[in-house]
Amino acid sequence: MSRPTVRARPSVDDVASLAGVSLGTVSNVLNHPDKVAAATRERVERAIVMLGYVPNTAARSLKSGSSKSIGLIVSDLSNSLFVDIARGAENGAEHGGLTLLIANSDAQIERESNYLAMFAQARVTGVLMTLNDAAHFAAVARRAPAGVPLVLLNFSAPVSQYCSVDVDNALGGYLATKHLIDSGRRKLAFVGGPAELQPVVDRGKGFHQAVGEHPEVSSEVITPEWINRSDGWAVGVDLAPRVAAGEIDGIFAASDLLAAGIVQALTVAGHVRVPEDVAIVGYDNNQAAWDSPIPISTIAQPGDEVGRLGAILLAEEAAHGGGPHEHSAVVLPPKLVVRQSSSRR
Repeated sequence: MSRPTVRARPSVDDVASLAGVSLGTVSNVLNHPDKVAAATRERVERAIVMLGYVPNTAARSLKSGSSKSIGLIVSDLSNSLFVDIARGAENGAEHGGLTLLIANSDAQIERESNYLAMFAQARVTGVLMTLNDAAHFAAVARRAPAGVPLVLLNFSAPVSQYCSVDVDNALGGYLATKHLIDSGRRKLAFVGGPAELQPVVDRGKGFHQAVGEHPEVSSEVITPEWINRSDGWAVGVDLAPRVAAGEIDGIFAASDLLAAGIVQALTVAGHVRVPEDVAIVGYDNNQAAWDSPIPISTIAQPGDEVGRLGAILLAEEAAHGGGPHEHSAVVLPPKLVVRQSSSRR
């Protein structure tokens, strides 16, 4: 029994032969069609269709020095902020004729470094990367592959080194706290997080600025181990008797997960009412806020816009081909979203 004939995959040489052009012309049609006369381009494209030729994009990337993809390294895909950033980056990349490759680092420096190296080997056009703190930035500055454009998101980088797109977290903290004060709250608590989380530190600065404008308002800072729901639960358990005693009537939590845990713990306590006894505002506008049994007021970050602008800045930098480039540091304003958890008294 004879073996079935295996049809060889059409090559670029086959396309050139059928179209009656050189290999260089076929390459231009595939990579720089604007450089080829319309009649010749149509002849090559017809040959591609007739042969069923599929370009080897990986090989083309190696030959040309870059692919038509950009990489995105996010800190935590379970956080809807980073999902929004990814969605915005994808839209921005598509607008520039690029595709997006996504990697999740779980905020681990070694994993971030490995992904940077992997994207460099894949010859991506450039890399977008979300950061939370200065320690990660220092590691990135040391380990980022040379020659690969890098734009940092959710972090304000020195323009002498990188382009970046960030959100004004101090303004967000100010808006959240001012809302509590305007709602009649006078005994406030800021529930923050570890000092290495720069966005949380900046939100605290906004809290203190708003409180400082109102001498009649008292305040305190509570620092849990992290900013997850379980940390918020522990804080809520501790605060329940103090809220019941009238010592605290307004809480600004540095994340929606913290706020959701606090609301849950206070509700379970049974003798504390939200928002009648205490108003609560979170930060991020993620699912933890809008899916809470008591919908939580929050500060919404423009994640889509962060990602979209990041992709645009990356494409602009890549267009310079490694030549002189003036970096940009974009800072976007957040906005207050008022829900049931902070209704006026």
